[in-house]
Amino acid sequence: MVTLSLAGGLLLPLLLIALLPWPALRRLGLGLAPFAPLPALGLAAWPSVEAVLDLPAVLLGTRLGLDDTGRLFLLFTALTWLAAGLYARAYLAEDARRTRFWAFFLVTQAGNLGVCLALDLGSFYTFFALMTFAAYGLVVHTGSAEAWRAGRIYLIMAVLGEVTLVAGLMMAAHAAGSLLVADLQRAPLPPLAAALVVAGLGVKVGLPLLHMWLPLAHPVAPVPASAVLSGVMLKAGLLGWLRFLPLGHQALPELGATLMAMGVVAMFYGVAVGLAQRDIKVVLAYSSVSQLGFMTLGVGAGLLAPGLWPSLLPAIGLYALHHALAK
Repeated sequence: MVTLSLAGGLLLPLLLIALLPWPALRRLGLGLAPFAPLPALGLAAWPSVEAVLDLPAVLLGTRLGLDDTGRLFLLFTALTWLAAGLYARAYLAEDARRTRFWAFFLVTQAGNLGVCLALDLGSFYTFFALMTFAAYGLVVHTGSAEAWRAGRIYLIMAVLGEVTLVAGLMMAAHAAGSLLVADLQRAPLPPLAAALVVAGLGVKVGLPLLHMWLPLAHPVAPVPASAVLSGVMLKAGLLGWLRFLPLGHQALPELGATLMAMGVVAMFYGVAVGLAQRDIKVVLAYSSVSQLGFMTLGVGAGLLAPGLWPSLLPAIGLYALHHALAK
């Protein structure tokens, strides 16, 4: 039952996409699309022990499952996608491009949910890239000049982040001799690999100097897309840090101090710039930069002082849950 739920949580959004090109089935697909996150939400709320699904023939050997961290992220991710989807049903009722929106919405959703379930490097990166590049369709949905400009900058930043992330993950996998998250977390991580992972995922988190796409993408994206961009997709980068950095196992003081400094800058910079904005969705973007700064501060502290990590992780998780529901 748990195995079926793991597969269903990812497959339902993709199966619904298959209905959209067919006129006879499109109405059914559009009607069910808002409810696509329900299997994943049910799985996150499942009162069971850790669930794991191994698919050795997929990619480089795929492992999907839930640990405590993944369960929390899957819970608020699925809940946010469900709320955004229900709102999108009315918001896009008269939009001639709604079928295209739902196609990108569902693909992005599948990638975002998959990130929460991935317990190996290959599947995590695959789902992360799927989410990142499918979201481009949400950013440029309106087709305005501002949307195309925001989409170009989003895509440039996304590609730079993906390349940096791949380099860091390959170095980490080589050092650990494994692609499994559990092994990567325990293995000593070369400082350069850690820095590349931090920077690559930092584009998604919206670290200072890597956040430029955020205040451009939010104002032009439809409201449901802005909700998931800010509420949960940013925290896919945070989850990547939790998955691939040796938090609680290895001290990286220089990187930790740098992350703490960047977190403090983000906390105050996001508020200061956000207060000067007139567009509420730009305020939303800078608010997210500020709020993710708090979580960045916690991750930096974990790299600086591994002994503090058992206390820091629950605090970061609670803050991530709060931020997702607030957005």
